[in-house]
Amino acid sequence: MKALKLYFILFFLAFLSSSYGQKVYTEKDIQIIPKPSQLLIKTGVFEFSQETAFVVNGDFQKEAATALINKFEIAAGWRPEIAAKLPSSNYIQFKVDPTLKNEAYILDVNPKSVTITAKGNAGFIYGLESIRQLLPEAIESRYLVTAAKWQIPCVTITDEPRFQWRGLMLDLSRHFFDKNYVLETIDRLAMLKMNVLHLHLVDDQGWRIEIKKYPKLTEVGAWRVDQESASWNARLTVNPDEKGSYGGFLTQEELKEIVKYAAAKNIEIIPEIEMPAHVSSAIASYPELACFNQRIGVPSGGLWPITDIYCAGKESTFEFVENVLDEVMAIFPSKYIHMGGDEATKTNWAKCPYCQKRIKDEHLKDVNELQSYFVKRIEKYINSKGRKMIGWDEILDGGIDPSATIMSWRGDKIGAEAVHKGHDVIMTPESPFYFNFYQGPQNEEPLAFDAYNPLSKVYEYDPIVPTITPQEASHVLGGQANLWAEYLADQKASEYMIFPRLAALSEVLWSSKEKRNWVDFTGRLTSLFKRYDYLGINYAKSAYLVTASSTADLANKQINVTLKNEFPNPDIRYVLGDKNIDNTATKYTTPIQFTATTVLKASLFQDDKPVGKTFTDTIIFHKGMAHKVLYLTPYNDSYKGDGPFTMVNTIRGSKNFHDGQWQAWLVNDMELVVDLGKVDSVEEVTLGTLESQGAGVNFPVLVKVLVSADGIKYKEVGKIARPYAVNPISELKDFKISFAKQNVRFVKVIAGNLKKSPKGESSWLFIDEVLVN
Repeated sequence: MKALKLYFILFFLAFLSSSYGQKVYTEKDIQIIPKPSQLLIKTGVFEFSQETAFVVNGDFQKEAATALINKFEIAAGWRPEIAAKLPSSNYIQFKVDPTLKNEAYILDVNPKSVTITAKGNAGFIYGLESIRQLLPEAIESRYLVTAAKWQIPCVTITDEPRFQWRGLMLDLSRHFFDKNYVLETIDRLAMLKMNVLHLHLVDDQGWRIEIKKYPKLTEVGAWRVDQESASWNARLTVNPDEKGSYGGFLTQEELKEIVKYAAAKNIEIIPEIEMPAHVSSAIASYPELACFNQRIGVPSGGLWPITDIYCAGKESTFEFVENVLDEVMAIFPSKYIHMGGDEATKTNWAKCPYCQKRIKDEHLKDVNELQSYFVKRIEKYINSKGRKMIGWDEILDGGIDPSATIMSWRGDKIGAEAVHKGHDVIMTPESPFYFNFYQGPQNEEPLAFDAYNPLSKVYEYDPIVPTITPQEASHVLGGQANLWAEYLADQKASEYMIFPRLAALSEVLWSSKEKRNWVDFTGRLTSLFKRYDYLGINYAKSAYLVTASSTADLANKQINVTLKNEFPNPDIRYVLGDKNIDNTATKYTTPIQFTATTVLKASLFQDDKPVGKTFTDTIIFHKGMAHKVLYLTPYNDSYKGDGPFTMVNTIRGSKNFHDGQWQAWLVNDMELVVDLGKVDSVEEVTLGTLESQGAGVNFPVLVKVLVSADGIKYKEVGKIARPYAVNPISELKDFKISFAKQNVRFVKVIAGNLKKSPKGESSWLFIDEVLVN
């Protein structure tokens, strides 16, 4: 009896020992992105070890399992087994269920085994990706991790995507990205259950695909003259005789390797071969493709309007395009071929005898119908090869067969109209799916296209827009983010613009609308960011940034500052002066009022600790605040700032020159007088300026300050001459002129405009404040 009693005591202690420290999981602990359709949390965990067996049937299952096994080998220091037979326990198995949808899967985790059930390879891949996100973040480590418990909670996940097209477009033309980066991007797409990688292989600034029948496309068209030190849109026209040295291309063998690698991750590679516009790189290689056989160089930067386009009147143009497409389709087995079709300026077609003859012979109305003829002819050729054509939504202009698939980028209205006409549509509106747009305040972000698509805006979008009926919804294949690469010269810059916005997009396209919740999503981001840290991904932390907006109460000489953050119900705290941001900082609840020069620091807090970059601003009050300004040269009506007191409201402009705090002069110099209202001592004047050469905005070439006691007789007290200098970035700069103390009432400031840029374009001069002290 005593022995039996002792046995039960030992058994109970053993049970306590095994249970002690075992985490009890809740739904909050399940950090999977995108959010699964159904989740059931059960009791217990499954623990991986070197004895764990992945039971596979066939090469594909073996390859898919090996991707996760390799992670264990690196992070855990041991390698689970690959097995053909089912052991009694401690295994992961794959089961086929032909009744499931193509990309659906069921993940069933029990203490002794894990089962992934799917119709085929896609579901097995996604089941493994969910296991990966159930594991500790350290599974992503590139080095040995000794302290981790390699276990996952017992759950049953039933999951499938909402949309069939879940894509990302990489622009390889504006800046070239090599095979290795494309392969890494494929891995990262698979992690988020994305299934399309659209490669923009042809554009004005570079031809990036080897075409063996036309070797000059990569001998000439893949290389441009290096003007990387200049802003994209400020780069000069290239002499066609000057040899290019900046660029690159992918060989056909490299592209086949990419296609094969992607297929193993259930990702389809969609090639885009632009036409009839965005083809300067092709015309630079073969001038006879243009209407007038004009010789041009491969553009080194921005090009607008795009007038050097394929001649739609020459039969040789179509022979060239079809030969190119033949080689493209031999590389890419994709269902779809993207032919571009956007932004063609057809002025040459209107003058070209070949094009005019084509219009007459084909009984076309005008050059718009000629473009429609071009598109329809290419679609017919693509269809004859058993493929379907995709084009940007401009291919709708002039009419197109409903069989063409539309990539809608110019807004929801055009996408909905395409659906109404019976087209399949991929929604990729520039707002919010253009990832080349800023994702945070411009002052804190690397140079990007002058628009704003933050993480929350991406997450809140729905591809089924209100004007699309439930009966039409099946025509919306899904959505896609586009990353145009004008400002992205390297991999780190590209990663920064993709992540974490791609995670938000993945949930938009995978998870049901009812399952999506911004608060819940932001809670799961923390785990994803840790994974990105382990993977060495240069993701943006812009969502953590605190932003400030200010209003001026000029009557009381007071500034009111409002602080915001993208996260829901953010814990923002701030300090004033030289204090440090820590857990003693003041919690922000209402706008902060300032009546004197003060340094403001603010940060988002999580778990009582500051996260992200600290926002810092100095609100500077000066003697000119709220005083009358006389404009001797009027500012441009397009940029009026906040009205006649903009120059003296103490609110500084940002790098976003549409923020309402900038006044601007086109070609003209700025000349104004600040009336202090009475004689006062003055010894310093500062002029706040902006330069963004790609937008035609340049620093002043001269700043001059004159002062007067009576407003009639002025004395020059200082000037700064600054010659034009190439500047590739957007930059804020204060021009400060100090001088011996003067007792004056009137302060005249003159800023000299560059007038004309080196490209011969009219120059803008932007000013946000005249500070008088």
